[in-house]
Amino acid sequence: MQKSSKSIAVLPFVNMSNDVNNEYFSDGITEEIINALTNIKELKVIARTSSFAFKGKQVDIRKVGKQLNVATILEGSVRKAMNRVRITAQLIDASDGTHYWSKNFDRELDDIFKLQDEISLLIANEVRNNFGHFDIQDHLVTEVTSNIEAYELFLKGRYYQLQWTPDALREAINYYNKAIEKDKNYAKAYYANLQCFGLLAAWGYMPYQEGIEQAERNFLIAKELDTQLPEYPLSFVGKTFWGEWDFKSAYGYIEQVLAINPNHIDGLEAMAELFIAHGLFDQAENYARKLLDIDPLSANNHYTLAHIYYYQKDFKTALTHVNRALRIRPDLELAKHLQALCLLWLNKKEEFENATKYNPLYQLQTILFQVINENNQSLSETLIESWKDVDKERSQLAPYELFILANSAHKTEAFNLLKKYIEQRRGQIINYRQDPLLEPLKQFKSFENLHTSNFSIDDVSELNVEKANNKLIIDPTEQIALKKKLVDYIEDETPYLDSQLNLKFVADALEIHPNKLSYLINEVMGVNFNEFINQYRLKHFKSIALKPELKHITILGLAYDSGFNSKSVFNTFFKKSEGVTPSKWVQLHSI
Repeated sequence: MQKSSKSIAVLPFVNMSNDVNNEYFSDGITEEIINALTNIKELKVIARTSSFAFKGKQVDIRKVGKQLNVATILEGSVRKAMNRVRITAQLIDASDGTHYWSKNFDRELDDIFKLQDEISLLIANEVRNNFGHFDIQDHLVTEVTSNIEAYELFLKGRYYQLQWTPDALREAINYYNKAIEKDKNYAKAYYANLQCFGLLAAWGYMPYQEGIEQAERNFLIAKELDTQLPEYPLSFVGKTFWGEWDFKSAYGYIEQVLAINPNHIDGLEAMAELFIAHGLFDQAENYARKLLDIDPLSANNHYTLAHIYYYQKDFKTALTHVNRALRIRPDLELAKHLQALCLLWLNKKEEFENATKYNPLYQLQTILFQVINENNQSLSETLIESWKDVDKERSQLAPYELFILANSAHKTEAFNLLKKYIEQRRGQIINYRQDPLLEPLKQFKSFENLHTSNFSIDDVSELNVEKANNKLIIDPTEQIALKKKLVDYIEDETPYLDSQLNLKFVADALEIHPNKLSYLINEVMGVNFNEFINQYRLKHFKSIALKPELKHITILGLAYDSGFNSKSVFNTFFKKSEGVTPSKWVQLHSI
């Protein structure tokens, strides 16, 4: 996959506070910056799961950049004490490890959202300055609560929620409720509660009806507070897609999620799943590949891609991807089941036995292997006895009883069981039309009438094509005038001698929008902002480097006097432009 120059990974900011319990805060700041940067449609931002895979590890930035397929890495640290926070951030070129921007921020916690917005905008501008044009909104972060205590409690809840265990989800709800106590209008806290209760109910870790009622209660409050968040349409997806199999409505809600944020992980995954359920594998793969592009170290994303190949009966390729998922996360239960099914179809008995021998459903998996590969059709008594000992809750992950019956002499019983599952809208068999293990049931004339989807390929809008980006186009006449105005300003006022010069400063001086200036420099003049400015700095350096009266100043000192603020940036740019090092150039021209 070709690396996009307009791409960034935000590694987890290091908690530098004396209190180790403030880790939730540094993690939260990192996630907020990731979320803010994803608002820029032309900037590829690596999702949280993949960025946090490097948390607490000593890493080689160049290797991280290659693994995540990005051009830029953001590193940072957070020190929180009482009501103050100090954040350090630095941007690194992933190709060579060069640090090309760094800044310290000291603020009162009351300004945390303004600070997150300021940092995110500075980062976006620096990436644009170095790697090319994209439009940047005036603001990337909005204030979600005016109560800083509520915000900190929300971050603690988010910290626990992302552990995705039943106990952690309950702890997350506890903190979200505390956040709501501090701010009754905190919409994101209600939406977060909705998700936690929904998961606990769906997974069977609390009474289903109780969980759904709690989720709905939080939703009814949240929607009255804020319907502009992607969480709003997303809250309908689970209900319409998995709960009701109302695929057309689900599609509409997923579209709304992706309209708010085209890189929303849950939205992209839901769209891939929707297409899988309808056998639209090319469309499903488009979304699965996009998921992996922005979240390459997510086990769940590799599992999703593996499923697409599995349903097309390319079991060998499916096994490759599911094995990748399990290398990232060995405890991913769904991936273990899919791995077993791939090995089953490939008739790899020894590998199958090694993969399933510790699984609580081992007996059923073994029977299914025998049915498929050893033509063992007389299983009624064996099946019944085995089924008695099965943990019914665990067995919901994969309907092995249905699979066995469908591939044995009990197809009528299997068909009736499938019909029952469809009437119950069981999520485990939502892809029943594509499942290779249920193909024998297609011999029944009424198979096609088990469920009629209200969604078809004709309902698909141009989601596979990126929405046209409303780039700022400058007509040729204006291009000439603006270019002259820019060059005259740079040559007459010499702002490039200021090492802190940025595109916004120049845009303000020229009284034009930064997006317009970025377009002019990148798209019309064919260089990025830093290259454009560094050309003038280099010219100035060469004009003073040979002056006898300045011989007492070091080459690096002269570079700083010319506007460069980094030794590595100066040396790299000089050698790229002149073909030799600065010292060699001075030596050659001093003769």
